[in-house]
Amino acid sequence: MYSVVGVRFKKAGKIFYFDPHELPVEKEQSVIVDTARGLEYGKVVIGRRDVPEEDVVLPLKKVIRIADGNDGVLVEGNRKAASEAFHICLEKIKEHNLKMKLIDVEYTFDRNKIIFYFTADGRVDFRELVKDLAGIFRTRIELRQIGVRDEAKLLGGIGPCGRVLCCSTFLGDFEPVSIKMAKDQNLSLNPTKISGLCGRLMCCVKYEHDNYESVKSELPRIGRIVVTSLGNGKVVAINAAERMVKVQLFEQKKIMELSADDVAEEQQA
Repeated sequence: MYSVVGVRFKKAGKIFYFDPHELPVEKEQSVIVDTARGLEYGKVVIGRRDVPEEDVVLPLKKVIRIADGNDGVLVEGNRKAASEAFHICLEKIKEHNLKMKLIDVEYTFDRNKIIFYFTADGRVDFRELVKDLAGIFRTRIELRQIGVRDEAKLLGGIGPCGRVLCCSTFLGDFEPVSIKMAKDQNLSLNPTKISGLCGRLMCCVKYEHDNYESVKSELPRIGRIVVTSLGNGKVVAINAAERMVKVQLFEQKKIMELSADDVAEEQQA
């Protein structure tokens, strides 16, 4: 077991485990941690706890110290500098006539690198752009191409439900979402109705999938012969959300929607 704290660097960003060693680190505190790209400023969102080895990435990086007011001032200065760098980069992209869309700019905590996030339909030759930016900012430059879901996460917005996007408020990781999940939930398969601002299937389709899978495993499948209080029939549709089953009754020659508790599969001889 390893004693760790969970640190997040961006709102709704992925949570990383760090070794707090002897520091009195508590939840909601800001800390300076050692990462693969140098020192970073993050917020503790999971207090000290013991986790098994398979849940951590070894070697486990350490919390260097608890952040103070000066660190907060530095982070705010980095944000302002990143905003200025964003506009400069936009101008350089226009100068080089590159087919790329700049999404965000980020300084590392110690300012040893600037990261420019962008989207593009294909590969972009940005070597000359990097040279220009390095000459202006006199530090390491990284241009990172991201996908449309990451773009939505960074930019935020309002989803079809009228609420702020899940990915930009609380989702740390993107989980796979398939059209099969939408079918299982009897959702409209019209792409405009089940797609988010990013153009991909909405993340919320995943939320209730496990529950639908569990309920559907308890219901008879479409096409099965069943016994009901109204007589025998064949299942033609199911409503997993309300645990209802539509049955085409043989004797009455009509379709009735019945509670799942009133439907049982016919026993095979």
